[in-house]
Amino acid sequence: MRKSQNQSGVSSSKVLEQLRGKHVLITGTTGFLGKVVLEKLIRAVPDIGGVHLLIRGNVRHPDARSRFLEEIATSSVFDRLRQEKGESFDVFLKERLHCVTGEVTQPDFGLEPEALRELSGSIDAVINSAASVNFREELDKALSINTQCLENIAELARQNPALAVVQVSTCYVNGMNSGQVTESVAKPPAGEDIPLNPAGYYEIDELVRLLEDSIADVRSRYSGKILERKLVDLGIREANRYGWSDTYTFTKWLGEQWLMKALDGRALTIVRPSIIESALEEPVPGWIEGVKVADAIILAYAREKVTVFPGKRSGTIDVIPVDLVANSIVLAVAEALGEPPRRRIYQCCSGSSNPVTLGEFIDHLMAEAKTNFAAYDRLFYRQPIKPFIAVNRTMFDALASGARLPLGVAQSVMRRLGVLAKERDLKTLRNLDTTRSLATIFGFYTAPDYIFHNDDLLALASRMGEADKALFPVDARQIDWEVYLRKIHLAGLNRFALKPRRKARLRSSKARTQAA
Repeated sequence: MRKSQNQSGVSSSKVLEQLRGKHVLITGTTGFLGKVVLEKLIRAVPDIGGVHLLIRGNVRHPDARSRFLEEIATSSVFDRLRQEKGESFDVFLKERLHCVTGEVTQPDFGLEPEALRELSGSIDAVINSAASVNFREELDKALSINTQCLENIAELARQNPALAVVQVSTCYVNGMNSGQVTESVAKPPAGEDIPLNPAGYYEIDELVRLLEDSIADVRSRYSGKILERKLVDLGIREANRYGWSDTYTFTKWLGEQWLMKALDGRALTIVRPSIIESALEEPVPGWIEGVKVADAIILAYAREKVTVFPGKRSGTIDVIPVDLVANSIVLAVAEALGEPPRRRIYQCCSGSSNPVTLGEFIDHLMAEAKTNFAAYDRLFYRQPIKPFIAVNRTMFDALASGARLPLGVAQSVMRRLGVLAKERDLKTLRNLDTTRSLATIFGFYTAPDYIFHNDDLLALASRMGEADKALFPVDARQIDWEVYLRKIHLAGLNRFALKPRRKARLRSSKARTQAA
């Protein structure tokens, strides 16, 4: 973990100067990253003019304000703010936190024309972190939220030409491209005939129309759960066809091209994080919400459901703490507000400057499980007995198929004979299915054939100066991977993302009853 921030020189902060009195709209604050960005702005930028949140109402809370207060403001991400700021935090929420009830996928966010004009005229910058991060989302939904709804962001900029737009994307828009990946427009990996505009983005209008036609065709032939499954399959098939591993990264790439065309010549900054995981330091070390990419595999290993997984031990698994991503976004907003409008792309990643290999990642996990598993009572039910082994994809497929075939045949034969299969065999079969499912979704990320670079982001941090390097650190070289993975991330996963075990909850409930 890095050293504590030096709070001296705050008055010389270019970020604080640029954001003084400014109004920022954020989408996606019901999500993990959006909450951290919001918390950082409130805590670290005391002179910000105001923060506006676009939030969709739901059944329990039909308006944005009530949903924010009940579902977002109650998050543990704000515990530090409440402790340090006290009543001033509540004053900020009352006077400078503005909630707008709207839906990102509806035309004009579902707002009346006058309301949209008022919103666009009242903000200086927009941070769009709303997205569907489901790798196997139905294609129509992923296309709507990750690509087409960006027309709403573009419309805000048309109505307010001075608006600075920061689009949160992902390093993995580079798809199945390999090698050294720089902060530039990602080319289509499969080499499909997608025209390149002289302005430096790809013309995707015809491709989107083809995808819409395919979606309409599937909808005309199926319904219900079968339709959902067919739309998931369509998304994966089309993503693979054009060179992406999943629907999420494919539609995020489409979204980048969509915005670059719509905002050509305007202030557009694209921030691409790699695999976002728990906080390195802020708001507290290890803070996380939900189970992320790497965590699904960690959890499966901890519960002894996975012992072999497809991956390249020598490959760099590009993990980045969420607070470094949030800081990158804040730097990007400040720069866009203070510099001439143009297109910028920054990658927030660790692979080029402070790489951790998949083998090291696994070894740190197993070492902590071996020596200290009892400290993570929600993660480890007992000390894992079997090792966690990464093998190449060909060997993994052979092992999985070779093991599943006899077990599956045996189960089928015994079922026909009316004989119950052995529980051990059934458990093995279920674990194999879990492993294959995880491998299908996450296998691409654990067998990397690329290194992400973030030279431009580090140069931005240097231009901002030493005060902002301390206030808004983005450099992954400050991460000690052994400390982060073993002592910060696992502890955060155990504390914030996982619920107490059912038996523990029952014992706690019983104890409270007896005490009463």
